[in-house]
Amino acid sequence: MRVVIAGGHGKVARILARQLVAAGHTPTSLVRNAAHRDELARDGAQAAVFDLEHDGLDALTELLHGADAAVFAAGAGGGSTPERTNAVDREGAILFAQAAKQSGVPRLVILSGAGVDDYDPSSKDSFQVYCHAKSDADAFVRTLDIGWVIVRPDGLTDEPGSRLFTVADQVTRQGIARSDVAAILLELAVGPDPGRIQFEVTSGDQPLRAALQAL
Repeated sequence: MRVVIAGGHGKVARILARQLVAAGHTPTSLVRNAAHRDELARDGAQAAVFDLEHDGLDALTELLHGADAAVFAAGAGGGSTPERTNAVDREGAILFAQAAKQSGVPRLVILSGAGVDDYDPSSKDSFQVYCHAKSDADAFVRTLDIGWVIVRPDGLTDEPGSRLFTVADQVTRQGIARSDVAAILLELAVGPDPGRIQFEVTSGDQPLRAALQAL
């Protein structure tokens, strides 16, 4: 299967691309900086240059045409201005979702974050701005008449993954490995259709499909 990944140079996205290749799939990783293409090629991913902040819907729709799944794993990153956070985490995610629908991609997987709906709308704090942007983008995705999944992981770590999870509308925070989050994105992108679901996830004691039954 061909899977297009927005934010292809990010840590989770690169792990996801390597996992997809190992499983026999073809990742196409979208990057803003053309200099990152060689790194992605070493991961086994195809790379396409696309800037979520400045490039348009038609070009993105063309890149998504024929894909079996689309994964949004982009983010402005810590230390970004509110303007850039909104441009990537809200508007970029909305643009990607619009392109997925317009191109006919059958499954859209969004990497969001635990607790993003609990933001202070009056705060200028960078994390509160991030949560507001992610919450708005998720709300837009939920309006789409396509197959979508919104994954809201606990705080990310670089610890070894266990492939065991706890899933709920809201989870008790204890951290989750980036490699485990990538494994979730892979399973939801290319595995059996889970339906339109949104969930928080952290480390736990169940394989993903069993954990999802708790929803």
